[in-house]
Amino acid sequence: MKTKNKLYYGDNLEVLRKYIKDETVGLSYIDPPFNSKRNYNQIYMNVGQDDTAQAQAFVDTWTWSSRSNKELDELYNNEKGLYTAQTIKLIEGLVFVLGKGSMLSYLISMTLRIAEIHRVLKQTGSFYLHCDPTMSHYLKIICDSIFCPKGGDFKNEIIWHYDKWTSPSSYCFQRNHDVLFYYTKSKDTTFNVIKEVTKNLEVKYKKGYLFGGGGGSVGLVVYDETLPKVKELIASGKYKVVYAKMEGKPISTVWNIPFINPVAKERLGYQTQKPESLLERIIQASTNKGDIVLDAYCGCGTSIAVAQKLKRHWIGIDITYHSISLILKRLGDTFSKTVMDNIELTGVPKDFASAEALAHKDDDRVRKEFEKWCVLTYSNNRAQINDKKGKDFGIDGTAFISDKIDGEIKQMPIIFSVKSDKHPKSPYIRDLIGTMTTAKAVLGYFITLYPPTKDMIDEAHKQGKYTNKLLGLEYSVVKIVTVQEILDGKQMRLPQSISIDVLKSAPKDKLKDSQLPLNIPDTDELITGDE
Repeated sequence: MKTKNKLYYGDNLEVLRKYIKDETVGLSYIDPPFNSKRNYNQIYMNVGQDDTAQAQAFVDTWTWSSRSNKELDELYNNEKGLYTAQTIKLIEGLVFVLGKGSMLSYLISMTLRIAEIHRVLKQTGSFYLHCDPTMSHYLKIICDSIFCPKGGDFKNEIIWHYDKWTSPSSYCFQRNHDVLFYYTKSKDTTFNVIKEVTKNLEVKYKKGYLFGGGGGSVGLVVYDETLPKVKELIASGKYKVVYAKMEGKPISTVWNIPFINPVAKERLGYQTQKPESLLERIIQASTNKGDIVLDAYCGCGTSIAVAQKLKRHWIGIDITYHSISLILKRLGDTFSKTVMDNIELTGVPKDFASAEALAHKDDDRVRKEFEKWCVLTYSNNRAQINDKKGKDFGIDGTAFISDKIDGEIKQMPIIFSVKSDKHPKSPYIRDLIGTMTTAKAVLGYFITLYPPTKDMIDEAHKQGKYTNKLLGLEYSVVKIVTVQEILDGKQMRLPQSISIDVLKSAPKDKLKDSQLPLNIPDTDELITGDE
């Protein structure tokens, strides 16, 4: 029986406690919010009339709230004995120093989650915390208080250095690095030495490396005898030839890995997306084939995609459906159907009760999640989420189709409106029609949690049909879709030839057997078997 990879939609603290067992994870990498006091968006492809279409992916702004008080009480009470005495004393000190505000709310949230990650790590497991200088000094002592008293070890502070243009400032230096803290749960940990070929070694590789021998003789170290310059030197007969293997040298704690170019094939429009080469280095160093990689803030799924390529098992968690849908699309674009069939998806509504619960969640962090799930699921990720207010109020999503208008091929909008009212009314349909006129939309989808009334259905039917001139196909101008229909598998049916992608597609996985990194079998076998 195959061990399925797992993707969870929900609060990572709840997921960790409910689903992830003690000492089962080989590596946890997290790239959590940094308390940057910014909102981060998903950037869409340039389609339609909006050149800067984007939607809020997650909010990195923290405030002290009733949830913060509850989490602080939980830490102090320590009912399950999860928190060390050092952690509790540290938080007490931070309450005194920082007061109950934004910073403390963020740090308590991170403390609870890092403690759970420590619990689920194997004794040979590793933890990498990705942060920036905004909060790294506080996060370091929190991790120390969690890992070190229980036999763990702080191994390295890793500096990820990159060249990235930032606005010049006369008050400080340009910030072009992130910080990664590397911890292990015990002294006996999984670690594979990673080597890299420097520019100096590349020169030796291409030209051969001459060295002085005893008695004035000169030797030639050869890494590749097929290169023209090396063949020329060997043929001269002047040198004692020594054949060597190009191994590179162990990497240091400063990683010069380029930031993802804005136009790179790898970039998906997710503002905080990290390069795959960064995650490849971490996963190669701290796991072997068959180990489980956990990312509790998986965002656009870079760690998941890399773990899949390197034939590791993986667990991903994210609180926004925006991320879940993007990860599923990324994996679908990159890998085979076999890989997609081996994913266990938890937390996404599968029946009416769970959809209703999502719609009525009393949590500001997930206020728009129901609308996002409806639009992205029904459109099969071919719509962009709309978080704008003002003139676009009432539009929860937008898609685009090509049509021939006045002799020209144009991209025409389709709009989505989602309602979860227990008693939907026909004025909702009239509002949608008015919004369609303002937005010059050719189609409108009204998605409702509860069944529509007869008046709503009649009002929608009155709008007649829209004919796409490119294909000569007819569609209802206004279509009412129920959540139950979405749960039953109903999706927007528009031919690929006129439906326009709003998200970039991830490149196909082209990793060949000869390119597989450390500890990977030279076969294409899937990881199977129970653990």
